[in-house]
Amino acid sequence: MDQSRGLVVVVEDEPAISDLVRRYLTAAGFGVHVETRVVDALEAVRRLRPAAVLLDVGLPDGEGTEVCRAMRDAGDWTPVLFVTARDDEVDRVLGLELGADDYVTKPFSPRELVARVTTIIRRSRAPVGPRVVRHGDLALDPGSRTLTVGGKVRHLTTTEFNLLEVLMTTPGRVFDRAELMSRAWGQADYGSSRTVDVHVAQLRAKLGDRCPVETVRGIGYRARRQP
Repeated sequence: MDQSRGLVVVVEDEPAISDLVRRYLTAAGFGVHVETRVVDALEAVRRLRPAAVLLDVGLPDGEGTEVCRAMRDAGDWTPVLFVTARDDEVDRVLGLELGADDYVTKPFSPRELVARVTTIIRRSRAPVGPRVVRHGDLALDPGSRTLTVGGKVRHLTTTEFNLLEVLMTTPGRVFDRAELMSRAWGQADYGSSRTVDVHVAQLRAKLGDRCPVETVRGIGYRARRQP
């Protein structure tokens, strides 16, 4: 079986769902490793270094959010997609604030799930131009997918990096939320414009006063022009 598209760690305690996800991901060319518990998931991610992680929020020994939090705290920015029966905006926002890259709710379309996994992996690997974009002491390097602040690397999720790249490479241009979702997420309909707001809030929390992103009331966001 061709597994050249990378390994996906699926953390799901319902066998029917994990089998369904495994079948569709495998058919799409991914390798799949399934875990059912938080503690085992963390070990698998550390040991296997997957291309992406699918996390169920409710697990027998805890919350899938614990896995995402532990990964990010350890400096692991592997793309993460939450899969859960919960459809509450608070849960979606919490997942994004913890550093998740995407979020789908059960019941879901297996084909859509594969498309979302493909998208977050492609974004994390996307080859881009070598030009470093600077704003004050921020230096965003699309080639190496790194952001430095005053010469020190600042870790961003794949989605945060893409969002900042879109804005910083066209300073002064105003983007509405729909266009930002299309440009940074790679899809036109992301379900809720609140998603963009959450990621902008995360960028501001990580970068503080150095964050170049400005809110344009009633429209969306732009990056400040250099003085």
